[in-house]
Amino acid sequence: MMNTINSLIFKGSKYKLIFIIGLFLTLTSNSEFFTHTLKIYPLSLQNVGFLFSLLLILFFLSILLLTFLSGKHLLKPSLILILLVSSLSSYFMNTYHIVIDEVMIQNIVETNMHEATDLLSLKQMEYFIFFGIIPSVFVYYYVVIPMKLTKDILYKITIVSLSLTSSILLIFIFSKHYTSFFREHKPLRFYTNPSYWIYASGKYIGIQFSSSNTPLKLVGQDAKVVEKEDEAKDLVILVIGEAARADRFSLNSYERETNALLKQEDILNFPNTSSCGTSTAVSVPCMFSVFNRSNYNDADAKTTENVLDVLATTHDVDILWRDNNSDSKGVALRVPYENYRTAKNNTICDEECRDEGMLVGLDKYIEAHKNRDILIVLHQMGNHGPAYYKRYPKAFEKFTPTCKTNQLEECTKEEISNAYDNAIVYTDYFLSKTIQLLKRYNQSHETAMIYMSDHGESLGEHGVYLHGLPYFMASKAQTNVASLMWFGEKMKEEIDMKALQNKRNDSFSHDNLFHTLLGVFDAKTEVYNEKLDILKNPKS
Repeated sequence: MMNTINSLIFKGSKYKLIFIIGLFLTLTSNSEFFTHTLKIYPLSLQNVGFLFSLLLILFFLSILLLTFLSGKHLLKPSLILILLVSSLSSYFMNTYHIVIDEVMIQNIVETNMHEATDLLSLKQMEYFIFFGIIPSVFVYYYVVIPMKLTKDILYKITIVSLSLTSSILLIFIFSKHYTSFFREHKPLRFYTNPSYWIYASGKYIGIQFSSSNTPLKLVGQDAKVVEKEDEAKDLVILVIGEAARADRFSLNSYERETNALLKQEDILNFPNTSSCGTSTAVSVPCMFSVFNRSNYNDADAKTTENVLDVLATTHDVDILWRDNNSDSKGVALRVPYENYRTAKNNTICDEECRDEGMLVGLDKYIEAHKNRDILIVLHQMGNHGPAYYKRYPKAFEKFTPTCKTNQLEECTKEEISNAYDNAIVYTDYFLSKTIQLLKRYNQSHETAMIYMSDHGESLGEHGVYLHGLPYFMASKAQTNVASLMWFGEKMKEEIDMKALQNKRNDSFSHDNLFHTLLGVFDAKTEVYNEKLDILKNPKS
């Protein structure tokens, strides 16, 4: 009896295996898809047929995908890989309500070990074991009965034909539903698993391949710094924030005091600043690129010089990038770069290396380059989630109780907000220390600090956590970023401060940074657009 059961389950044609795994993936990996679908098409007599047809079409789609991977030696490795990745995809979609598109694939590829560790959890391991490893063991021990080539081809043609025909027939039968489904609810497709992450992976690989074979496009080769002979040298520190949303800064009327130190400084705050993307992988390259958000893409950014390259071309501006985040996302490939995620360089490390450690030793750098214009870029760890409680030293735990885990679903919204806000309090301290450093050079340099966060963060609004949603789906929590500036006395003489104050509530974005940096350093070039320079030509 047992041998008969084993033979029925663990032995058969490869198409039987494909059918089993396709059904398993359809039923276990698409709960987020049906959760979102049911919000639009509630379970009722009117919708039940359509909803069942969706389930069948997802199954047929899985069968088609798996069938195309049914080569003699690729079948089992492909099925196991799809099962393992789909289990993790399900976990992140179900837990944080994100989508796995090509940008998220890029985030995953560029995530370092430290960031990956922050995402590990017991629940994630449960998903991986029950929906990934266990079915993979089944695939591994499944005995595939060989079949003749002609029979194999006939089976493949039959399966593909039946799957396509059945799907088309179902769409025709429920055409009234599918018309609105395809036209008005396109975002739902982002939640299909494994089809969408497979599609997104292919798209990401295509982008990387095309950019790797394209020579670097030079930008602003005519750039030169034009300033008076007796003019003081510029000393500018640009701080790139991480996941800091504008509405959590008390400078922007947040009810909690998260900017107690910055409010004591003469700050120009820009509450209506929009990000270029909803992830570091997109926003950081975009904010330094010559492209606007409307025409930005990763392939072009990787193959085109950025504003740091343009400033370096002048031979008058010395540039240093210090990074306490994952990396520069390709922005600092051609300028001096220092990794401050390690205690080898960062002298202020406890549970993790702190942002303020990037300030240590800058005096020596400034002294060594005192007769030159200087741009220092500091890339923060900031509010990197989901382990917000790790992003600040214990002394900055101003709001309690806090979420002490990366499994945000185990915490209350209050606990998540407290931990996130404490990280903002630490950023307030870090920016204040940056200003104090710059003040020491007020007499010898034209000093300035520019702060812009790369993107915002969802903290449970509408059930969404973290960031990375496609831009058109993302709320302001992910796209309205904290942004502010501070200027020393000599720099203020070069800026129309009154006009800038009057325009501080205007809408700005990452598109402005490229041209604002060129303007700060009086770099003249044909790629400079004065209309996008926040300082030289505030918006009207």
